Amino acid sequence: MISTNNITDKLAIFLSLTCAIHCLFMPIILLLLPSIGALQFNNETFHLWMVVAVIPTSVFALFMGCRKHKHYQLLIIGSIGLFFLILAVILDEKIIGEFGEKVLTLVGALTIVFGHYKNFHLCQQKIDCHSCEN
Repeated sequence: MISTNNITDKLAIFLSLTCAIHCLFMPIILLLLPSIGALQFNNETFHLWMVVAVIPTSVFALFMGCRKHKHYQLLIIGSIGLFFLILAVILDEKIIGEFGEKVLTLVGALTIVFGHYKNFHLCQQKIDCHSCEN
């Protein structure tokens, strides 16, 4: 049976990877397809809304998983990833430059993905993980 925790782990992984892919490939896509620039995917608002979506999803999934399998270091790993994403939004490319913003975003997104990947697998391995059975 599919659990809420498994779904939120997968959703957080998807959102974090979407943020990283947007960060890496949007400049290339804009060069190849300039008309896509009209959709406003290359502005800071997109980055902000992705972080706003990732935060509650990640916190919920990691907290619920850690509560059951007791590997609280994953909550710390996820928090570090969220910190980097939030820092990238706060510092902005005007302060740290485009490269600095990309580095912070990628480090944060990949850290979150790692935390959720481990959380998902620990929850799958834990026989008495009740949050994984809901």
